[in-house]
Order: sequence, then structure tokens, then C-alpha cells
Amino acid sequence: MSGRLIRDLILPRLDRGYLGSLPDSVVLSGLGDSIAYTTDSYVVSPIFFPGGNIGSLAVHGTCNDLACSAARPVFLSLGLILEEGFPMDQLETILHSIAEAADSAGVEIVTGDTKVVPKGSADKIFINTSGIGKIESPVRPSPGRISVGDRIIVSGPVGNHGMAVMLSRAEFSFDFELKSDSASVWPVVERLLELGPGLKFLRDPTRGGLAATLNEIASLTGYGIAIDESAIPLDKSVVAASEILGIDPLQAANEGKIVAVVERGMDQVALDLMEGCWQARGAAVIGGVTREHPSRVVLTTRVGGSRVVAEPSGELLPRIC
Repeated sequence: MSGRLIRDLILPRLDRGYLGSLPDSVVLSGLGDSIAYTTDSYVVSPIFFPGGNIGSLAVHGTCNDLACSAARPVFLSLGLILEEGFPMDQLETILHSIAEAADSAGVEIVTGDTKVVPKGSADKIFINTSGIGKIESPVRPSPGRISVGDRIIVSGPVGNHGMAVMLSRAEFSFDFELKSDSASVWPVVERLLELGPGLKFLRDPTRGGLAATLNEIASLTGYGIAIDESAIPLDKSVVAASEILGIDPLQAANEGKIVAVVERGMDQVALDLMEGCWQARGAAVIGGVTREHPSRVVLTTRVGGSRVVAEPSGELLPRIC
């Protein structure tokens, strides 16, 4: 529904050449060919969750949109919308997390804005961040570079962020050792850029999770996507939580993972490049691009059957980022 809102209402009125392809970030061609720009807003609930908070999430999310356009994150803006009465100690904690995440990601916050709205006009705190990055590779990952036979890699276990946020909400009290994967993925992307033309496509599987990203690839290319359920990395706590809640972990959001499409025969090279990078712990090849079942994602189950992985419909987990 969000996608239809953007395609049917927003794009026809605002697209002047940049918006139409809906990239993670856009190359500002009027300023050269090496500057990427992106923006995102964060309304996650609760604002504190295992493995992070809305502040660190805002930094990581914007840095990751730049990284998946092969751009090294350099500068960020920070916009804060605060509800009247928001506790100062919580704001201090969030600002500390923002500073810590920015320093760790190697980005500098260079401008910002703060607004306070009346009580009841916002839910505690909303954050907007925009980012500028420097393109580090002459080869731009894009759907148009994907071809039959290419291999699909995910940089680690999926579903952690979505499950961690959901389980931290008051109505769920299950005792799982589960943390968000919120982190900057640039160190992983930087290594994968060594593949040169062998790196075809990058995306961070946020809202809608792995299922949404794979369906996006299938839709944009017209090719089929074949994946193996037994190859998809999942933490045991995510599997347990998904079984109890009845939520497909492939549809749960991630904030520190990437999906990479690489040239046939270069998948092991890609895994070797990521070895030793903690952000790519558990990276795995999960499938490939095929001419069969065009524009669809088909999963081979652990018992040898198959099923279509549908594009998520509606908001599976609201206020997840």
C-alpha cells in the first residue's frame, strides 16, 4: 500500500527525472558524478529496543542507503521533532547514541533542526536524517546489470531487527536473547566493491525484509529468483520468535544486512572478501537468478517442495523503523 501511494500519488506530481527509479540514494549529477544523497525519517516504537534506539537507528539507516549505492557515507543532517514533555534524560541517551553511531560509521553531523510540538501531536520523538556520500566505485550497482545465472548473497542472519522491536513492545513478554542488527553496512560494501563489475546489485532489506527485496529484484528485472530455504541464515531466537508469533522471518525488517547480487562464479570470492568482517557474520549464498518463473521468487523448502515467496502486503510490523 505504501508503494502504491508513492507510485500513484507522489511520483506523478514530483518526479522530474530523479525520483522515478526510487533508488536508495540518488547521484547528484549536477554536482559531478561522485556525490550521492538520501533522506529518511524514523518513527520506530518503542524508541528503545534491544541492540539500539531510535538515534543509532537513524544514523545506521541513512548510512546504509548511501552504502547500497556504493557511496561512502560522509555527512549527515539531523532533524528532531520532540513531543512537549519528552524526558531530558532519554533525549541525552539518544543523542549519545547518535554521536557514538556517527563516530563509528565515520560520518559527521553538519547541520540540523529541532522542533517541539504540543503534547499529543507526536509520539515522544521522531527523527529525520539526510546523508551525503562519496561514490567509491566506477561501477554502479543497479537492477539493470543483473543477468541470468547471477548469484544472490545475504550478509548474515535475517529478521533480527523486526523481531527484536516487536518483542520489546509491552504486549509481548517472551524471554528471548534477541537484539536488533542495527549497524552500518559500509565495511561490508567496501569489501564487495573489490569485485568490480562482478558486483551487480546491492540493497538493504529493511521494511518487508528479505522477501520484499527479492520481489523487488524480480519485478525490476523480469527474471525469476530461486532461493534455498536451508541456505538462508537465521538465528535460533528469530526462528523461535517467528514460530510463536506466526510471522515469516523473511518478511521481518533488517537494519544491518545487505542483499548482494554477484556474477556467476564470483560468489565464493565475495564470501572470502567478507570473511573477518563482523557485520557479515553468517553471510551465505541463498540462490540465484533464473529464466524460470519470471518476475517471481520461488523458495525450495527444506523438505524438497517449493512455494512462491509473495511480496509483503500491508504493514506486517508497524513503526518498525
